[in-house]
Amino acid sequence: MSEPVKNTLLFLVVAVLIAIAGFMQSWNTALLILNMGLVSAIMAIGVNLQWGFAGLFNVGVMGFVALGGLAAVLVSMPPDPDAWRAGGVRVLIGLALGAATIIGAVLVYTRVKKGPLRAVGIVAILVGGFFIFRGVLDPGVDAVESVNPALSGYLGGLGLPVILSWPIGGLLAGGVAWLIGKTALGLRSDYLAIATLGIAEIIIAVLKNEDWLSRGVKNVVGIPRPVPYEIDLQNDPDFVSSAAGWGLDPVEASTLYVKLAYAGLFLVVLLVILWMAQMALKSPWGRMMRAIRDNEVAAEAMGKDVTRRHLQIFVLGSAVCGLAGAMLTTLDGQLTPGTYQPLRFTFLVWVMVIVGGSGNNFGAVLGGFLIWFLWVEVEPIGVYLMETITSGMAEGSALKSHLMGSAAHMRLFTMGLVLLLVLRFSPRGLIPEK
Repeated sequence: MSEPVKNTLLFLVVAVLIAIAGFMQSWNTALLILNMGLVSAIMAIGVNLQWGFAGLFNVGVMGFVALGGLAAVLVSMPPDPDAWRAGGVRVLIGLALGAATIIGAVLVYTRVKKGPLRAVGIVAILVGGFFIFRGVLDPGVDAVESVNPALSGYLGGLGLPVILSWPIGGLLAGGVAWLIGKTALGLRSDYLAIATLGIAEIIIAVLKNEDWLSRGVKNVVGIPRPVPYEIDLQNDPDFVSSAAGWGLDPVEASTLYVKLAYAGLFLVVLLVILWMAQMALKSPWGRMMRAIRDNEVAAEAMGKDVTRRHLQIFVLGSAVCGLAGAMLTTLDGQLTPGTYQPLRFTFLVWVMVIVGGSGNNFGAVLGGFLIWFLWVEVEPIGVYLMETITSGMAEGSALKSHLMGSAAHMRLFTMGLVLLLVLRFSPRGLIPEK
């Protein structure tokens, strides 16, 4: 079997699995899997850029995804005038003072000769700047968070169309990745993994605790949509008549229409990202990145700036993850910082890349769809399986209770099993790198 035929069959198998979910469960479920699969595929491409192209072991994927979600709030939500009057300007001044403190310390470090004077100057700027920064910021934060905390308690956003937050989410994640990469990319791969995981935890901790920015664990709800609302479609006579012509209930038809609209938008973004990644892979830049991945010493001996190239790919991959994070928050319609679990969901994205085929963009896309389908469907299948196995056992049986309780762990068990099987029988993934 030729490689194009094999790859096409693999994608057809995933499409059939999603279609079976539509026939066996509901088309709403199938479209939800499709939409989340599209977003997951974009995340997998971002990780594949870093690991498959350059060998960078980034375990902080969820931190950059969360920054994309934050961008959706900052761009699309309307500003809160009362919060801005209460302390918004003071918060901005405080943040500017914090940034000025860091810049001042960096300037002293770079422009003053090494010695006691430089050390004293840096300490004085950092300590003094910290107290000034907190003295200005804290009262402003308290004033903002005291404005209708049950429903608002934050500054809000710019009130722009939510679709603009997708590229801005990528820019925000890429900017933060640049700051991280300037300090962390000199680390060995295992230390880089630890550093990125810690930084992701810090980002998510900030989102959980800084209510003035993202409402913390109270969540931001009602994020505007780029597609119509179901209730508006149900009140549209033309739509209702069209749904009746297809033999559909208006409520069901409206949910299907909205999910299909999201799928169309997400598919366009995925195709653009995939095309750009493929062009980069086939370019001289892509060949250089793979040469650096395979042998950094030889590439550096040929005059390549390895650290600079690592920084480039780290920023690009993180920007793609930030873009996917903004899309995910738009699909959910809310920002819930508590759901970003760096270790758990970063593992899931990595499984997508490894199972699909590290270094192959089409493999990353396939892995995104396949692993997300399994993540959604394995738990109900596990419950059905356990019910079948325990159907002959007496009610109240300890073994039956244990087996039924174990069904909830089928997801993680299946992910591990799939990963082991792929690594055993196709170590380079289902669609390996050429």
